[in-house]
Amino acid sequence: MATKAAPKPKRKKKRIGWREWVGLPELDIKRIKAKVDTGARTSALHAFKVTPFTKRGEKWVRFAVHPKQRHRLPEVTCEARVLDQRRITDSGGNCQERYVIRTRLKLGMLSWPIELTLSNRDAMGFRMLIGREAIRRRYVVDPARSFVVKKRSLKAKATRSVKSL
Repeated sequence: MATKAAPKPKRKKKRIGWREWVGLPELDIKRIKAKVDTGARTSALHAFKVTPFTKRGEKWVRFAVHPKQRHRLPEVTCEARVLDQRRITDSGGNCQERYVIRTRLKLGMLSWPIELTLSNRDAMGFRMLIGREAIRRRYVVDPARSFVVKKRSLKAKATRSVKSL
């Protein structure tokens, strides 16, 4: 009679709040306030002056970002390879064709690649929206909390672990 293998213990997912400070290092955006929206599949970034161009035979896009909410400065100019163009339906039911790029999202000490659509979000409350695909299998969202993830230095972590010995 075969014995059943013990089930793998489930890794406890880290918690994040409904809004968090994140970075987009490949776009030279060190800090931008983002709303975590599990109702949105894809993440979106506020972009304007969006201009497609060709680089080494591939489709690229150049765009500008105002990373600071309700401010026109600084203005960061970014370039990224176009991953796709998709029709996106927003929460108001409006369809829009958007460029999709892949870039790294930095949240606290972790970073990983995500897909981002480029859209003018001037009228929205947040310059960036983090959709469910970006956080899938990584985080659980606590809608009662904000700015849960703290950026800790490796030195602080090491000091804390030495003290606990």
